Formats: sequence, structure tokens, C-alpha cells
Amino acid sequence: MVTGQASSAEMQALAQEFVQFAVDSGVLRFGQFKTKAGRMSPYFFNAGLFDDGAKLSRLAQFYAKALLASGIEFDMIFGPAYKGIPLGAAVAIELARLGKNVPFAYNRKEAKDHGEGGSLVGAPLQGRVLIVDDVMSAGTAARESIALIQAAGATPHAIAIALDRQEMATEKQADGTIKDLSHSAVQYVRHTLGMQVSTIAQLSDLLAFLAGQNQPELQAHLGPVQAYRDRYGV
Repeated sequence: MVTGQASSAEMQALAQEFVQFAVDSGVLRFGQFKTKAGRMSPYFFNAGLFDDGAKLSRLAQFYAKALLASGIEFDMIFGPAYKGIPLGAAVAIELARLGKNVPFAYNRKEAKDHGEGGSLVGAPLQGRVLIVDDVMSAGTAARESIALIQAAGATPHAIAIALDRQEMATEKQADGTIKDLSHSAVQYVRHTLGMQVSTIAQLSDLLAFLAGQNQPELQAHLGPVQAYRDRYGV
């Protein structure tokens, strides 16, 4: 079983390996993509495209390695609907394979009024809960999960994500406009909500990956991604 906090060099190597994996899998794409905040991003990360058993298994290995290296302690895993459900399940399986067997639960978008009922499925929410998701943009999904966990009497303790976009979070104003904030969603979760965050890779790792490429088609994206970081980065 992998235990203990990894060195900075080991985490950087893991991040670079993950970015390469995401690009090879078509999960990390380059071009022009409109974000929920209305920004035009030169890259897009869609964890839903880890869409076969081999990719999902390897993805879970990255999550588990990052989590175990972080030293974050938790009692169970929660996968928020929808992308967090297969991610959380896969991570729970990989952690069990490595010797850390923890309960797993997830939520439905709509509460069920028959059978077992309710919006929560799986193990009862209790103790220190780790939320597993793909990315955190505005932090809205994280706040919804936190509210569910607290309502069940458990403690929202940490969040594990694949990619930290390291960009300013946004807030909708009363007049409907979107305001850029001075902090990222990850910083908000860490500093305001007091929760720990485990990330496999960050935008800085993506920039390092592009800078180290000798393939012109990948190198060409370094400028636009760096410009986006300069404009919206934190």
C-alpha cells in the first residue's frame, strides 16, 4: 500500500504523467470552449470521456496515489451526481485494492419516492467525508455536496479533484451579470470552508507539459493557455 506524503518532485512527476494520460485519452482538449462563467477557454477537461474500463481504472489510480500522498484522513467517500458517481466508486475500489477500504455513497439529482426513498444511495453519511469530483470551477457543486453531507449529520472534510484550473471563481450578481472574484474555487474551499483539497494536477502542470513538448501541434497551445492564465489565473 502506498503511504506517506510524497515529495514535490514525485507529485510533479505524477501530475505530468496524468496530463499526458488525459491528452492521450482525448479528455483534455485544446481549442475554444465556453465555460459556465462565460469565459472562452483554450482548453477543456471532460472527465466523462474516461469512458472505458481501462481508462477509468487508471484514472482511479491517479486519484488514489494523489490522495494517499496528500496524507488527508477521511472515513468515507461521497460521489456527487453525476460525474462524481463513477469517479467516487472507482476511487473507492482502487483504495480498497491498496488496503484502504472505506464506505461509499452518492446522491440522486431527484429524490426517489418509492423503494428506499430519498436522494442518498449507498453507505450512511457519517464521519469525515471525502467528496470526489472532476474539476472545481465556481465551487457551486461543492457547496451543494457540503450541504447534503451536513444535513445528514456528517462532516464535509476534504475534496479530491483531477484538475485544479487555478482561475478566479465567479459570482452571479443581482442584475444577472457575472463577477470575477479574487480567489479560485479551490482557495475558497481551503481557506473559507476550511476543507482540505487533493488535486492530481493543476493548470501550472498543464503549462509545464506544453512547454516541454517537441510536437508543434501541442506546443502551439502554450501561448493561448498562458494568456488565459495571465487573464484569469490566481
